[in-house]
Amino acid sequence: MGLELYLDLLSQPCRSIYIFARSNNIPFEFKHVELFKDSVLGKKPAAGSGGEQPRAGPSNSEGAGKVSLLKKVPALKDGDFTLAECTAILLYLSRKYNTPDHWYPSDIQKRARVDEYLSWHHANIRANAPKTMWIKVLIPLFTGQPLPSEKLQEVMEGLSTSLKQFEERFLQDKAFIIGSEISLADLVAIVELMQPVGVGCDIFEDRPRLREWRRRVEDAVGKELFFQAHEMILNIKELSNIQIDPQLKEQLAPVLMKMLK
Repeated sequence: MGLELYLDLLSQPCRSIYIFARSNNIPFEFKHVELFKDSVLGKKPAAGSGGEQPRAGPSNSEGAGKVSLLKKVPALKDGDFTLAECTAILLYLSRKYNTPDHWYPSDIQKRARVDEYLSWHHANIRANAPKTMWIKVLIPLFTGQPLPSEKLQEVMEGLSTSLKQFEERFLQDKAFIIGSEISLADLVAIVELMQPVGVGCDIFEDRPRLREWRRRVEDAVGKELFFQAHEMILNIKELSNIQIDPQLKEQLAPVLMKMLK
């Protein structure tokens, strides 16, 4: 039995694993899990909406639940071995398939720099960037009304602070976070920063250093692969066409509103 990856490319961590596996020619079976169909929205986007995943076959949410005890994606199944959590999966793949050293360097200090960024990422970039999608698309979808513009402004100010730290502390004058070659740190960072772009918040436009870094990351993994992985997020507004069950709205709307308090 070969490697199976349970992914939904709407998810930033799933995109990083998908891009990493594809760019390193790692053979795997793409087990498509539709988060919005199977655990949040309850209904699949209409055909032609732009919300479909790259030819991955039917949804595999039930299988993902059996693979990951945490009942979430990404999840990995390699024979009898199962694994959850994005960083753990990326490291497992890099070690098992002996991917090029630049992804997770054998040099102890360069590796520590990757670890440093991955540790910082969750409380900074990841703490702010995904909220843009919730504010501009998903919460209005559930509540039927837009959030005050002040809420988006607050999130963007927090994200701006994180981006300034990212540029000054991690990127500096280097091509990539740890030097002249791409690493897992760059990959985890870029997929997160595409989330605001997908809902019309182009954080790269007025940041030339960040914009050039993004271009180098795209080139390093291949532009075609990069945009295939981000096709759904770049068409995220199409989710507004989905009809949500009224009972589901009633259950989840208050929970989603609390997320941003």
